[in-house]
Amino acid sequence: MPQARPHFHVASKFVRPMTTTFHDCWFLTGATAAGKTAIGVALAQRLGAEIISLDSMAIYRGMDIGTAKPSREIRKLVPHHLIDIVDPTEEYSVAQYVDAVAAVVADIRARGKEPLFVGGTPLYLKSLLRGLFEGPPANWNLRREIEAELEHVGSQALFDRLAQVDPIAASNIHPNDTRRLIRALEVFRATGEPLSHQQLQFEDGMAADECRVFVLRRQREELHRRIESRVRAMVDAGLVDEVRGLIQNGHDLSRTARQAVGYNEAIAFLNGEYGHDEMVSRIIYHTRRFAKRQGTWFRSLSECRFVDVAHEVNSSELAERIAREAENVE
Repeated sequence: MPQARPHFHVASKFVRPMTTTFHDCWFLTGATAAGKTAIGVALAQRLGAEIISLDSMAIYRGMDIGTAKPSREIRKLVPHHLIDIVDPTEEYSVAQYVDAVAAVVADIRARGKEPLFVGGTPLYLKSLLRGLFEGPPANWNLRREIEAELEHVGSQALFDRLAQVDPIAASNIHPNDTRRLIRALEVFRATGEPLSHQQLQFEDGMAADECRVFVLRRQREELHRRIESRVRAMVDAGLVDEVRGLIQNGHDLSRTARQAVGYNEAIAFLNGEYGHDEMVSRIIYHTRRFAKRQGTWFRSLSECRFVDVAHEVNSSELAERIAREAENVE
């Protein structure tokens, strides 16, 4: 079994050093609704692997329907890790995820199994392949100042300010993602250097044929149809009731949990901000936008190999094809 290779990044006082990488693990990723779950199980069975979730929302307990979390039946076929590990009222960072992954990978390999990551969170993927950039420690005074500005001028104005000082970071942040907007502005004001410039050392990746990173890719029109079908199935399965249960008794979702598409829309519906059909339309629209951003991320990572998938496929045959394609990777 291949051993993890030493891998170091350019020195920085804001970088968490990673003495090993996860390049020798298997990865199956792709946009939401691309079909990762079924193919991931087939690939795990083909490889003798256990699955590690690569999904930043599947970590939350009780957020099952809206995250398309693998069912208990599926998880009985192949062991899954890093699912249902945090309450949705809690924050969960990329750093915590990377730390958890290190322990899980070591445990899986100690039992003679292969680690296979399955999921679609690009930031998690990049952090595992290239290292983790945390930036300077929080400057709470600056952060409170920027939060006050947000209350006064709104998220779009804050986004416009970031676009002026750090256009690269702004291009990767949605105007409504206030947590990341505030952090990027905080780093710039604290250091005088754009956050994106500090992250450049993580832009050099390995070649695709040196890794086992496979991205399922579908035609845009087909992916959109699958997304609409999935969203309507989630709503029919009780997404609104799931969200109602999560926020009852005055509880609220954490900022990281609220990033899951569908949950904010369901909360707004429950608050009477718009009707049921409008909620469904908004979830479909936002899910398609999210899928587009995922595709942009995957295309930017040199480690990725794209696997074109058309309509319904035989999961076992595709898993065999993927396994054979990676046979020469050391």
